[in-house]
Amino acid sequence: MTPILPHIRGPEDVKALRPDECAALAREMRELIVDAVCRNGGHFAPNLGVVELTIALHRVFSSPRDKILWDVGHQSYPHKLLTGRASRIHTVRQHGGLSGFCKRSESPHDILEAGHASTSISAALGLAKARDLRGEDFHVVAVIGDGAMTAGMAYEAMNNAGHQKTNLIVVLNDNSMSIAPNVGAISSYLNKIRSHPAYNRWKHEAGRVLKRIPWAGESLAGWADKMKDSLKYLLVPGILFEELGFTYLGPVDGHQIEAVENALRQAIRTSGPVLVHVLTQKGKGYRPAEADPDAWHGPGPFDPETGQFIKKPGPPTYSKVFGQTLVELAAADERIVGITAAMPSGTGLDLFAKAFPDRYFDVGIAEQHAVTFAAGLAMGGLVPVAAIYSTFLQRAYDQVIHDVCLMNLPVVFCLDRAGLVGGDGATHQGVYDLTYLRCLPGMVVMAPKDEDELRRMLKTAVEHAGAGRGPIALRYPRGSGRGVALTPVEAVEPLEIGRAEVLREGEDVALLAVGPMAYFALEAAAALELEGIEATVVNARFVRPLDGDLVEAVARRCGRLVCVEEHVVRGGFGSAVLEELSARGLRGIRTRLLGLPSAVIDHGDPKLFYREFGLTPPQIAEAARQLVRPRVVRAVGHRQVAGGATAGSDGASQS
Repeated sequence: MTPILPHIRGPEDVKALRPDECAALAREMRELIVDAVCRNGGHFAPNLGVVELTIALHRVFSSPRDKILWDVGHQSYPHKLLTGRASRIHTVRQHGGLSGFCKRSESPHDILEAGHASTSISAALGLAKARDLRGEDFHVVAVIGDGAMTAGMAYEAMNNAGHQKTNLIVVLNDNSMSIAPNVGAISSYLNKIRSHPAYNRWKHEAGRVLKRIPWAGESLAGWADKMKDSLKYLLVPGILFEELGFTYLGPVDGHQIEAVENALRQAIRTSGPVLVHVLTQKGKGYRPAEADPDAWHGPGPFDPETGQFIKKPGPPTYSKVFGQTLVELAAADERIVGITAAMPSGTGLDLFAKAFPDRYFDVGIAEQHAVTFAAGLAMGGLVPVAAIYSTFLQRAYDQVIHDVCLMNLPVVFCLDRAGLVGGDGATHQGVYDLTYLRCLPGMVVMAPKDEDELRRMLKTAVEHAGAGRGPIALRYPRGSGRGVALTPVEAVEPLEIGRAEVLREGEDVALLAVGPMAYFALEAAAALELEGIEATVVNARFVRPLDGDLVEAVARRCGRLVCVEEHVVRGGFGSAVLEELSARGLRGIRTRLLGLPSAVIDHGDPKLFYREFGLTPPQIAEAARQLVRPRVVRAVGHRQVAGGATAGSDGASQS
């Protein structure tokens, strides 16, 4: 058969296909997804699981006139293939290439940009109401996974949709997993629905059959209507979706295109909000991913023939060091408990789960609940360690303030993926946490320069919380550490809260850095030394409380400060330094803040953004040179070296 996918320019071409051609198209789409992801990595198993569902959606609905909203969006690769982007799929998650999520600027078919789960129903309901108020006529479809249905926002939206009675279609893509296996009552509820497929068949056939019975048919049919509610509770406990005001259709096999199409067309004919329950298999069509969908959720490069991941040798990741360290600390302190919001392997808490299953809690995709649950654990005398990605803790900001900080509860927040994250792009960049945490009452905020200092900070955090001294947070980046030697846990010394570390001394300029940027500052200082410029390098360690005494000391000695952070400049570490200088009445201190702009930062290798935003060691050195005026001229060997140049980065200065 002639290849089909190369001739698909948009959804209208999909509508014209015969059933056998649709099956062939599904195979081609899976082959292309495998070929694209095996090279550069990306979300894999979720996309393989929705191929037939995506084909059915684009055969029934007319995108972009009809609005299809993908919850999270990391399962949108098949959608991209059918909406004119197949030729660029190999650029996915690469700088300048396709986004790994839906992107409105990328295609008119991408309606919702989302990297956080459970938002699609709310957005779809708003879009549907806007349609009604404007007198327009199109369909609105939210595609949401069963993992996202563990988040409360989905039910807030469904509750409102049931009340509004607006025409809205929700497609529940049920593959029994989010990233890790789903947990909680909602997962159990969906399992019950999957095990009772006869209910819907009975519901639609019972009335028609009873009415055929002579004489008593109409009466029996009326009796059946009254009994339907009672029987549905027997067959499918709860009927949660119908009680929320939705007409429930399904479950339907999500890999049978015709069956999905029929269910979607029935949904179109049904007035009010409708939920179409579609059963799919995560990793469908690629055996290794079918066997272990958790490991294949978002793999790096792999050999498509063998299914072996291509791993480059190197230091352990910060996540793994965190997980191992927490296990070691918990062995000595039975009060320590671990909490994750459906990200055990991503945060390293899978190691803790294996070691202490009774002290490990996966609350599902429910960051708000995770934080307040941690608050309750702290009230009960435990030491809760909540490991949550920096970008995901944003979802629970009110809980951090109201349920933890206002009561000064000793909760440990471990923010993985802090800073630039690479291929996941704008929705996952962890570049706001210093700003949103350091302003909170009682909160201690730390950032380690390397993986061994992460161990020290984690011990500092659990001892701080264990002594009941209030909330404490540490942020650390995605990816591998620097390869430094790890201190045995019994020899790890906790840090003094609020005390920075001087890495080298100099009189001409001070480079104040937070997190791994401390090593960049050291490299910059080494380059400046060759030019006769002596730089002090400070590893801040603490952003709150800041080591104000040290900041004042180096400011008075050098008179010139360069602050460096992998974080937005506004409200970040450098801003804290300026606040400290102002509070201490220091004037005439020339400063430069190097960091990230308050702008959307898309996907791409962090090294590209370091260069773009002036964070590489040579650029840090250049910023320091600009401050050293009048020029510092020193004898270096037998030659004279002068400092002086221009510098450019999003920052601020004080003079």
